[in-house]
Amino acid sequence: MSPPESRVWKPAWPCPVGAVLGVHRRGAGDPTYRILPDGSHVRAIRTPLGPASLQVFPLDLGGVVHARAWGSGAGWALDALPQMLGADDDIAGFEPRHPVLAAAWKAQPHRRLGRTGLVLESLVPTIIEQKVTGQEAFGAFRALVQRFGESAPGDFGLRLQPTPEQLRAIPSWEWLRLPVDGGRSRPLLGAARVAASLERAGEQSFDEFDRRLRTLPGIGVWTSAEVRATALGDVDAVSFGDYHVAKNIGWALTGEAVDDDGLAELLEPYRPHRHRVQQLLANSGRPRRGPRMAPRTHLPGSSR
Repeated sequence: MSPPESRVWKPAWPCPVGAVLGVHRRGAGDPTYRILPDGSHVRAIRTPLGPASLQVFPLDLGGVVHARAWGSGAGWALDALPQMLGADDDIAGFEPRHPVLAAAWKAQPHRRLGRTGLVLESLVPTIIEQKVTGQEAFGAFRALVQRFGESAPGDFGLRLQPTPEQLRAIPSWEWLRLPVDGGRSRPLLGAARVAASLERAGEQSFDEFDRRLRTLPGIGVWTSAEVRATALGDVDAVSFGDYHVAKNIGWALTGEAVDDDGLAELLEPYRPHRHRVQQLLANSGRPRRGPRMAPRTHLPGSSR
């Protein structure tokens, strides 16, 4: 392994590195992400300056984050480290009025929403997750990266997501073998064709990015919200249309599951921190009254 570049950064708060970075991990077998025995998190990233493997260690006793990076994009990744760990997330004005939300905030008072600034990196796996179970989506994303990505810098055994050009070169039958049906491969390929434009759109306002992203056929409210949260750090993005979010938040705040209209009403008082509420209540303990959603042999092609 060639010598890495390194950085030492002291956040202004006790940053929970693993919790913040962990939102980018697409299942335990994600080939772009690894948690090492020493507690460090390693990510394979395609930066604007080239590939990188970024290793970030947990906060040390002095409140300092140590990071190392390999590859031509190493400098970019290290420069972006503070924003990835939530340095730009302003919690001012957030008031968790409900007791359940207040308890969740008390348990995670230092959790922040990071942003990578990398639109396609978030968009590809998010489109694959449209209208299927997590098990199906994680498996398809893993197969995509293993078969059509490439080895990441360093000696961690990680792989990089395919480039837009590599995505566009994948034949239709190979998408089906992953399996990713046409209802997801078509919007994914549409996004790959305008990847540079989407990355530029990520520098605009959240509303403008949302408008431009949703002009692509097959990309809806849910996908836009998920990408705005992870890539752009939009702490007000709400994942309307999600199979679990409305039910979880409804149960936590009212004792009953709600639909998207009910979710919108419940979250309205928390603008501009609605995604923060969604994140805090993601594991609110909603009781399951029926079987879990099972993987399907036929995958619908509708967008989210």
